[in-house]
Amino acid sequence: MTSPGVFTFKITLNDCTPRVWRRIEVPAIYTFFDLHCAIQDVMGWTDSHLHAFRVDTRGQSKAKRKGGRGSVITIEFPGPEGRDEYADECYDERKEHIAEWFGTRMTQCVYEYDFGDSWDHIVLFEGKSPCQSGVTYPRCIAGKNACPPDDCGGVGGYDDLQKIMKNPDHKEHADMLDWLCLESAEEFDPKHFDISEVEFQDPAERLKEYENGFGVR
Repeated sequence: MTSPGVFTFKITLNDCTPRVWRRIEVPAIYTFFDLHCAIQDVMGWTDSHLHAFRVDTRGQSKAKRKGGRGSVITIEFPGPEGRDEYADECYDERKEHIAEWFGTRMTQCVYEYDFGDSWDHIVLFEGKSPCQSGVTYPRCIAGKNACPPDDCGGVGGYDDLQKIMKNPDHKEHADMLDWLCLESAEEFDPKHFDISEVEFQDPAERLKEYENGFGVR
């Protein structure tokens, strides 16, 4: 039986300084929910906010569209609040497989995490390859710079946080140290990234938590 292989993606956090990105390999059989879990883990987020994948097909040919016309498509977890009112089409990320979209209908999409802070990630499909013997997937194969802390206020808030941490005389410096649970500003390093520290959790276990939390089956 032929292995379904692995997909390679480059995940880049939009508009963030320093530029935060990761390159990952995931099983080609993944759903979008599985991909969401991998993105959370490889970036360093806490998965404590809502998220969605968004695809703009208005510039694509009809043959590449998921639906019958050019549209803005949202692929997300079906929460109690219902579908995205701004999307032309909305799909359940538990039921949509990445192999049905990437490489044929599209080469990239936007993954938004935390609709308040609005962290937009460009998810770029870089190709498909055979699974390597003895390798566990998903895995991170490259990356640079630290993920911003959750709830820091988005891109603008993260810029402010970095300025505050560089200035020990800033009136909010001590408060930010406490908020980050750090003893000194030297522990705050936006350029830190160690690939050996990346740990991937089982998406099946995460799915159970989501379904129990949202009351969705």
